[in-house]
Amino acid sequence: MTSPIDPYGNDVLARDPHAPRRRVTPEVPGDVGLVVECADTGWCGAIVSWEKAIEGWSVQLEDRHGRTRLFPAHPAAFLIDGELVTLVRPTKAPTTPQVRRTASGSRAVEGARARVARDSRIWVEGKHDAELVEKVWGDDLRIEGVVVEKLDGLDHLIDMAAEFQPGPGRRLGVLVDHLTTGTKESRIAQEAMAKYAGTLLVVGHPFVDVWQAVTPEAAGIVAWPVIPRGTDWKTGICNELGWGDDTGLAWRRLLGRVSQWTDLDPRLLGPVEQLIDFVTEEGE
Repeated sequence: MTSPIDPYGNDVLARDPHAPRRRVTPEVPGDVGLVVECADTGWCGAIVSWEKAIEGWSVQLEDRHGRTRLFPAHPAAFLIDGELVTLVRPTKAPTTPQVRRTASGSRAVEGARARVARDSRIWVEGKHDAELVEKVWGDDLRIEGVVVEKLDGLDHLIDMAAEFQPGPGRRLGVLVDHLTTGTKESRIAQEAMAKYAGTLLVVGHPFVDVWQAVTPEAAGIVAWPVIPRGTDWKTGICNELGWGDDTGLAWRRLLGRVSQWTDLDPRLLGPVEQLIDFVTEEGE
């Protein structure tokens, strides 16, 4: 029996009230659809199934690209909102929830907080490019911790890249309008990628302006008009389509007609996805 004046009881080594308490990792039911991050690899995805193996139970995760990987459900092997947890098999039979997709077509990460911004960046040529990328890929970029910034033209890319200093863990992806072989833009892009090989990637689409990346169907037109060289492209488009003199207002209306990735031409979708993969690549 413990004496009222002896806080240790009969064995003074049995319990030390001043010793630090061991932190207990909480156990969380690994329900289908729960988004977790592997603590060792940083792989983030939604639980799609549990599988029994010789070494014990594992969970299969699916990332935003639809790729799946199997991870052993060891104690303290996963993170939820940055906190270590131990996943346990759910007590009730797992159900397959309705999968919600983001505007880009990726699996939506329900309830997840935006990741702290990476050092890596994606640069686009102007305001309208940035707004279109945000409209379609905004959810994905916040989950991945990728910031999109305006470049305001490609002429100063080399100087701006030198100031940014791309390197390991600090990648730079650049999206360029009307990137075609033999142009000034293509020469600048090649020079920049040669100088920062493996840490800077320039990709582009063939459109004169990012407006053209919106499909005619989504824009509510038959086709994008051809504007003669020497005429301001946006002004010419507004005149040809009867959209008025305010190109800013015309753009806001056009952007409002975009709701998901199917409203965009695949020749823009591919380059943007390529840049996101480049700046978030594991082991960068």
